Amino acid sequence: MSGARHHMPMALPALAMLLAALAMVGPFTIDTYLPAFPYIARELQATPAQMQQTLSVYLFTLAVMTLFHGTVSDAVGRRPVILGSLLVYLVSAVGCAVASDFSHLLAWRAVQGLAAGSGIIVGRAIIRDSLEGPPAQRLMSVVTMIFGIAPAIAPVIGGWLQASSGWRAIFWFLVAYSGVLWMVVAYRLPETHPATNRIPFRARVLFANYGRLARDRRLLMLCTVIAFNFSGFFLYVVSAPAVIYQLLGLTERDFAWLFVPGISGVMGGAFLSGRLADRLTPERTVFVGYCVMGTAATLNVFYCSVWPPALPWTVLPVMLYTIGMSMTMPSVSLLALDRFPQLRGMTSSYQGFAHSFIAGVTAGVISPWVSGSALGLACTMATFAALAGALWWAYRHLESVVAIKNN
Repeated sequence: MSGARHHMPMALPALAMLLAALAMVGPFTIDTYLPAFPYIARELQATPAQMQQTLSVYLFTLAVMTLFHGTVSDAVGRRPVILGSLLVYLVSAVGCAVASDFSHLLAWRAVQGLAAGSGIIVGRAIIRDSLEGPPAQRLMSVVTMIFGIAPAIAPVIGGWLQASSGWRAIFWFLVAYSGVLWMVVAYRLPETHPATNRIPFRARVLFANYGRLARDRRLLMLCTVIAFNFSGFFLYVVSAPAVIYQLLGLTERDFAWLFVPGISGVMGGAFLSGRLADRLTPERTVFVGYCVMGTAATLNVFYCSVWPPALPWTVLPVMLYTIGMSMTMPSVSLLALDRFPQLRGMTSSYQGFAHSFIAGVTAGVISPWVSGSALGLACTMATFAALAGALWWAYRHLESVVAIKNN
């Protein structure tokens, strides 16, 4: 069933839609149940801090498993990894839906983390298997733009499901979503990684190759740049219950006020990145993105220093930040994948590990500390942007040094 010869090839628009839908599993898993936090806590007798751990435990298991999704797909092909992960995810979503106490919910959230990352990790490798250069950047940008819909609509769906049917309906929605995806992948997604290009899965080789990746300073810089860029926005995502309920005084039906502007920025930035692919170098595109992110972070800190939280001013800097973030992401991701062309799946996994690990720290450690203050959130976003910008500058400097030595 895993051979491409048994399946109709997909046109690029259909492939982009499917890869984006697979990537959406992660945002749906995080964002859909955020509006239900107070209601789950009340029914399962959990504290707000414990509810925050349902995010961080998911993200930490996601981080660990991303080290293997790409590597296994390098060995057995892209399709089997996606199909197996979707099946595990479906079962874990059922477990969350029927959880009778907090410990059961936490355990099934950990299992969800083991499976949820395969779509985006293997999807990046599929893009690089299929295309190179500007076409690859354009497809990556299209996937990012479509994928960006998920964090905007997920909390809206979750809020309406919570209001109409209760929090368990949110997880039954995830069951249905993953089931439909499994069927589409099984019957439509071609295999893009032929047997002749596969690398046998051996633990010794695995650790040796990860050692090669870990010793590559430029790859580490690029992966951390992506993670810090994203965490500046993700901080607001995982702090959404505090932002919506406490800072802005809204209800479970109002999460769109935070998520729609933010994700509109993600989609707008991805669109701009795709349009600029033939006009600017990846490095120049990233520079423009950082100018936008720096402006957003500065405006955010200034507003929160002077005025109290209010719509739309609390969310507009977040939208501007995500435009810059999304402009930089495709270019930096492709630069990272090109560091080790023969290990693209593993490189994608390594990138995903850094992304998810730092996101887990953001959700479990940083967010509980700063989410009660609009100024605290703004300053933390600015810190993430500054750290990412400094790392990007260091990467560019190192590239120049290596180029001079090679010449």
